[in-house]
Amino acid sequence: MNIWSIRTNASVEAPIATLPAVVSETKVETAIERKLGLKVSIHRALLDKINLAALDQLPRAQIESEIRDIVQELLIERTEVLNTQERQELVVEVLDELLGLGPLEPLLEDDTITDILVNGYRTVFVERNGLLEKVATRFQDEKHLIRIIQKIVSAVGRRIDESSPFVDARLADGSRVNAIIAPLAIDGSLLSIRKFAKKPIGMEKLIAFGSLPEQMAQVMQAMVRSRKNVLISGGTGSGKTTLLNAMSSFIDDRERIVTIEDSAELQLQQEHIARLETRPANIEGRGEVSQRDLVKNALRMRPDRIIIGEVRAGEAFDMLQAMNTGHDGSMTTVHANTPRDALSRIEQMIGMSGIEISPASARAQIASAIEVVVQVARLADGKRKIVSLAEVTGMESSTITMQEIFRFKTTGRSEDGDVLGHFEATGIRPKLLADASAAGIDLPSELFRPELKLG
Repeated sequence: MNIWSIRTNASVEAPIATLPAVVSETKVETAIERKLGLKVSIHRALLDKINLAALDQLPRAQIESEIRDIVQELLIERTEVLNTQERQELVVEVLDELLGLGPLEPLLEDDTITDILVNGYRTVFVERNGLLEKVATRFQDEKHLIRIIQKIVSAVGRRIDESSPFVDARLADGSRVNAIIAPLAIDGSLLSIRKFAKKPIGMEKLIAFGSLPEQMAQVMQAMVRSRKNVLISGGTGSGKTTLLNAMSSFIDDRERIVTIEDSAELQLQQEHIARLETRPANIEGRGEVSQRDLVKNALRMRPDRIIIGEVRAGEAFDMLQAMNTGHDGSMTTVHANTPRDALSRIEQMIGMSGIEISPASARAQIASAIEVVVQVARLADGKRKIVSLAEVTGMESSTITMQEIFRFKTTGRSEDGDVLGHFEATGIRPKLLADASAAGIDLPSELFRPELKLG
């Protein structure tokens, strides 16, 4: 089988994109536009000559070889002369358009990039090392950008159109995607991709990155293995999901884990995992399956632990019930700026469940269910740190009591703009030591000495 054939698509609106240099000189920009126009023309002519249905049945090496031959013939027809490098770039871009996500492919392959932010078809930013920078990537036009977005969301059974103009989705590697189009996006479609590492980031890498010291990791390991219920709190992009993945590596392989997410992105390494994902309503507004529905169903699946990617609404109440009724060691994340704020947000979410419960009873449920709050943050220099590790100790009157075990103390900024600081113990010996000891985990008391330098 080969890809030569009469065109199988009646109409094609899929121009090829390029990665021109971002410059201000008019002449250079004109040359870039001319080169881009050539590539669009080549791409459209190429689609007239290949059988798109055959692409899925051929290895990429064979497709690349045949595409290279076709491109060469099309260049000869147009009396265009490209050097070897330019020709190879053209072949790669055509392949990316046919088999991948067009101009996004080079960015997705770049392991130094953690976020890709598309603000309309002409403007793309990326995040490297926690800092944003503009790149030269662009799409041919708005239709091209929307086609790429449609390709992403349709692969996971989601849809995006004028009646449903925003969507959460994921790529094949688990990277998180959010897209929003007109009429909600005023200046062109917006696409945000939170990339996941091809190899999950474990606790050892987090220690190497300076996100936490080894002593804190020892305590967190004891928390997980002694089946403490953990709430990970932090802002957007602070590394909550990365930390959740790393902490989950401490779970015993013999335990059954049920994960519940809006868009599947957890990368747990255990063998016995049941993964559940919510479903949005269809075009008639029916068929929605919420996180709360899945939490209720998960209780009937004989889980040892339940892990929710993020609690946002009424499912928080059902999660607390699960934690209080035999599913110890469950974990979830929440958007909040401090451990205290995290517990307040959980209390507000209980109110969103529609269940009549007094504030005092809600707080009692929280204090009984959640045992550890881990606060993560992205600092001003873009680095992510665990800034607080706190233990929930119970209730005093109507207030949930907590005690901080470790914290990151900021001391200033360097001339290069790096945040200066250090991790320190507060000197408080946590209550969880007794449960850890019962589980066969003995933590040395020196870990909690305030004068000990951590990391």
